[in-house]
Amino acid sequence: MCTNGINTGQFETMIEQIDDHVKLERRWAHTLGHQAGDAGFPTVCEKLHAAQALLDDVRALLDEAKDALEDDARDASAVTVSLV
Repeated sequence: MCTNGINTGQFETMIEQIDDHVKLERRWAHTLGHQAGDAGFPTVCEKLHAAQALLDDVRALLDEAKDALEDDARDASAVTVSLV
């Protein structure tokens, strides 16, 4: 479906792609945080786990953006074109 010049299905897919990328980076931050802790680098461990928590926040915001996309597209006042 296209609303106000935005293909909402494609737009949602792009948000999901960003989420997939962030999910991978979160996993790396988690893994490296444990490696740093095991190697005796407590500050690095702490910072990487803090980064991991921020990436969790990013993923939550991306999920909210997907929900908002549906709401905004539904409430848009312009022309909507659907492929049948």
